[in-house]
Amino acid sequence: MLTRSTASARPAEVEKKWILIDADGLVVGRLASIVANRLRGKHKPNYTPHVDCGDNVIIINAEKVRFTGNKATQKVYYRHTGYPGGIKEARADKVLEGRFPERVIEKAVERMIPRGPLGRRQMRNLRVFRGSSHPHEAQKPEILDVAAMNRKNKVSN
Repeated sequence: MLTRSTASARPAEVEKKWILIDADGLVVGRLASIVANRLRGKHKPNYTPHVDCGDNVIIINAEKVRFTGNKATQKVYYRHTGYPGGIKEARADKVLEGRFPERVIEKAVERMIPRGPLGRRQMRNLRVFRGSSHPHEAQKPEILDVAAMNRKNKVSN
């Protein structure tokens, strides 16, 4: 009789890498999809759904991401203050021009990660910075060129 066993990764066996992505000119949704897969670990052969197998991802130049079509002016982010009638909205272009443009990428990735304790743990492995500098040089992150993966990943001006 032939017996097969599926390899299931344990948290102690997972090898986490550091990845650096330059978001200058990249399309938000395409970038978020790639980052979500990296955070979950789905690019690895030993991917296990209930274990945090993903890598640590650093994104720089978050304020330079792009939307395709009319999404920059038509996409609306909603939040609620917790009070009656306290719904607030902000357009995507206003958020990118505002004080925290990195929230656009964080929200896009967060909505592609499953909700729950594991998803929250995986989101802690994402670091997004508005400028081109970051404090994680000591980890020696390897550069992932998202623009070279597909010609649609980068918007040409």
